[in-house]
Parts: sequence; C-alpha cells; structure tokens
Amino acid sequence: MELRQLNTFIQVARFKSFSRAAESLGYSQSAVTVQIRQLEEELDARLFDRIGKHISLTAQGEQFLAHAYDVLNQVNKARLSVSETGALHGRLHLGTIESLCFAKLPAVLRRYWEKHPQVVVHVTTGEPEALIRRMEQGELDLIYILDEPRYNNNWHKLMERREEVVFVASPSLGAELRERPALTVEGLLDKPFYLTERDANYRRVLDRFLASRETILTPFLECSDTSFIIKMLENSQGISLLPWYAVEQSVEAGRLSLVEVADFHVSLYRQIFSHKEKWRTREADEFVRLVEGLD
Repeated sequence: MELRQLNTFIQVARFKSFSRAAESLGYSQSAVTVQIRQLEEELDARLFDRIGKHISLTAQGEQFLAHAYDVLNQVNKARLSVSETGALHGRLHLGTIESLCFAKLPAVLRRYWEKHPQVVVHVTTGEPEALIRRMEQGELDLIYILDEPRYNNNWHKLMERREEVVFVASPSLGAELRERPALTVEGLLDKPFYLTERDANYRRVLDRFLASRETILTPFLECSDTSFIIKMLENSQGISLLPWYAVEQSVEAGRLSLVEVADFHVSLYRQIFSHKEKWRTREADEFVRLVEGLD
C-alpha cells in the first residue's frame, strides 16, 4: 500500500468522481482507476459502489476513509518533526464566534505573541455554520466555536470543553427576581430580553426550549455583539442568556447577577476543529496547545 494510493482514494471519496479526482491530482483518469483497483485488491474489499457514472463509498470504504486520513496526518506530523524546527514564523487564519473572540481570545493571543512574535494571526468572526463552510472550503486553518457537540468524518476535533449557558441581569433586577418563588423561564418573559441573533447557537437552544412549551419569545434587542449586550444589561432591567465565560468577570465584579431558574439548565461546548484535507501547521497546533493551557 502506497501513500499516493491513500491520497488518491481520499480525493475520489471527496469528489465522488474519478475524473475530478484525477484532475485535482494531475493524473490521468486511467491512473486513478488503476490505483483504486490495486488498493481494493490489496485490501480484499470493495471501497466504492459504481452505478453508471455515479460512485459512492461502501460501508467498508467509509471505515477505511477515516483510517486513511489518520495515516496521512501522522505521516505529515513525522515529516514536520524532522523538517520544520526552530521559531514559528508562518500564518494562522482562525475562525471563531464573537463571544469567544471577546472573552477568550485576548489572553490566548497575548501569550501567542509573547512566544511567537513572527507569526501573523488573522481572525474571522461569524456564526458556527458560516465558519464551518469556510473551513470546508479551505479558507480557515482552525475554527473555534461554541455549540452542541459536533462530529464529522472530514474534521479533526482538537479540543472540547463544556460551558454553562446562564441567564444574567443587572444586580437590581437579579435581586427582584430572586424574590419570586420557583422561578421558571416563563416567569422571566415579562422582562425585556437582549439576545443574540436568531439561529445563533445559544439563542437557538432557548428558542427550541420555548417552542417545546408552545411559547414564543420576542426580544427587545437582537445583536451579535456580546460585549454590547453585556453593557446594556449592566444599566437596564433586561435579561439575557449568555455563556458563563462571557459574563464571569462581570458577575464576579458585581456588575451583573446570575438569574437561577428551576426548569432550564443548558451546557454547550467550546470546540476546535480543523479539516482533515487541509494540512495542519505547527502554528495551528501551537494555538490549540495555548488554549488548553490557559483553560
């Protein structure tokens, strides 16, 4: 079994086409066909179903694909260990959501610059689905998101950390709400809500919960800027649902108050992904290491 055969197999699986895989690799279509046939003969397994001009992975092909990615990634790591040493000096294009950019990235990037001042870091913010699309198009080296657990055979999950999502309000409103017995989410709906935009991750969790109760929430304010929502909360009678990491400092400083409800307890997960088809650089691996080290 040769590495070029594994790479060819991955490209055919990616494009679902022998001709497009051949074009991407600079091979003739007959060369791609021969490599796949040789691989199937060596494995004694059928990797693709071929029906007319359409091809698809068999169940055995799906299993082998995950291992093929792992083999090529380990080979690349081995190459790096002997061919790339010394100071980091490349580029890192990171995609993340606004709340992580505001609350988590500053400390990580300060540390990154202290250790690797020659690296150029480019940060793009957006919602998880938009960031995933850009990763799959090869535009982002890593994505750092908060969401329900994500899994995909084409991605490497490099980190996962559980995060509470909490209701918060100003200290005065928090004190008022604590006087209400057995407070529920429905018991908050008489107050103005300041929320992230519809379909954003933790907003989506709240909307689904309310839909299960046949209730619809119309917020007073919708905004993708978490820091702006926090500033609004500190000086108003509004309520928001935000990740604990985004409001922790404000709560500990007494500028915000946690609002405990009896019927709503939600966690999401900070996750870092890279795409298996995109070479993961030492600059990217160092970012992951620093995030884990500062947690």
